Amino acid sequence: MSDERPSDKKPKIKASDLEGLKDLRAIAKLLERLHKVGTARDKAQNRDLHMDQYCLLVLMWLYNPILSSMRGLQEASNLKEVQKRLGVGRASLGSLSESVSVFDPEPLAALAEELGQKLPDRTPVNFSAIDKRITAVDGSVFKVLSQIAKLAWIPIGDGKHRCGYRLHTQFEVFRRTPSRVDLTPANPKGPSDERVVLEKTLESERCYLLDRGYEKYALWNAIHAKESQYVCRIRDNPTFEVLENRPLSEQAAKENILCDQIVRFGGEQTNQPPNHTTRVVMVKINPLDSRKRKDAISAPSSDGILRIVTNNLDIPAEIVAALYLLRWTIELYFRMIKQLLGCRHLLSHKPNGVTIQIYLAIIACIMIMSITGKSPTKRTFEMISFYLAGWATREELEEHIKKLPDQAA
Repeated sequence: MSDERPSDKKPKIKASDLEGLKDLRAIAKLLERLHKVGTARDKAQNRDLHMDQYCLLVLMWLYNPILSSMRGLQEASNLKEVQKRLGVGRASLGSLSESVSVFDPEPLAALAEELGQKLPDRTPVNFSAIDKRITAVDGSVFKVLSQIAKLAWIPIGDGKHRCGYRLHTQFEVFRRTPSRVDLTPANPKGPSDERVVLEKTLESERCYLLDRGYEKYALWNAIHAKESQYVCRIRDNPTFEVLENRPLSEQAAKENILCDQIVRFGGEQTNQPPNHTTRVVMVKINPLDSRKRKDAISAPSSDGILRIVTNNLDIPAEIVAALYLLRWTIELYFRMIKQLLGCRHLLSHKPNGVTIQIYLAIIACIMIMSITGKSPTKRTFEMISFYLAGWATREELEEHIKKLPDQAA
């Protein structure tokens, strides 16, 4: 047996490795509005790489398993076929790196939101009484390599640390796409606190689905003042006075609803209690003792009762419980963003670069849902990647799409 090791040197990228570029070119029209972003100071008009061109290159990277780094992306931009199909010129490593400091991600965010709004709203009949846009809210830490860390450090035990960004995402549940993403350092303190970020970005006519990390009276008041609603899990030992016990329906009892109460939160030491009527619905669940968990990441303990507070006084208790459970759809979306669309690896570690990549990943998700009209899976992303690389035919891709399950109606 030979002891010779395979060479670490990667083969040069060829145009034949990047087939299917015409399909990416089809979205160039959507990105044209970004062409002048970052050119305000370019009086001499010397800029070689514009934002729409940078975005096309990143989308090519997201969908193509051949490309694994910024250097690979730069090398691909030298290919005449890439330049012809995407309408881009040769991009140097310096211009790719410098671009993320110049390009403002907000216009791209607006484009992603606009595209997301074009997806059909598949709100099930049992949630039709909610006359607000049902929006799950969460923050997910997106880890980056420690050697390039420039943001807050988070201890994880044994003297080790991790660093990264926190994505504060507002996710429209029945359109299955984010309406807003805000990027902060991962350390959840000060302006990076999830509650602070949400309060600054509240909108009217939404129903926010929140986990217990968002338990804050001032935040609830701010949501109510915006004429929006909230459905928020609260801790196991809340302080409130029961003002009214509401009757439970037969359906609520079947779904393990223990009680439905109108309450007054806070005690004598509370500075800013809720300034509106609040309702608590309690649901029986399996208890959890985090101290007995064997995995590395522990979840908060639970006494076996799920306590949910809302300012919606009109819907049945079982719908309140069902609304909170919808919050988990955002966890599935984060998994798709991180695992399916290349976001386990960052092309840039600058805040603007990360934000641009995340929004392009969101646009890629929207593209998949628009093309297929179905709930995409990991296999879907792989098949699209194979197709764009020239390893799968259009017929094979279409056959895969036909087999996908319909989105929940």
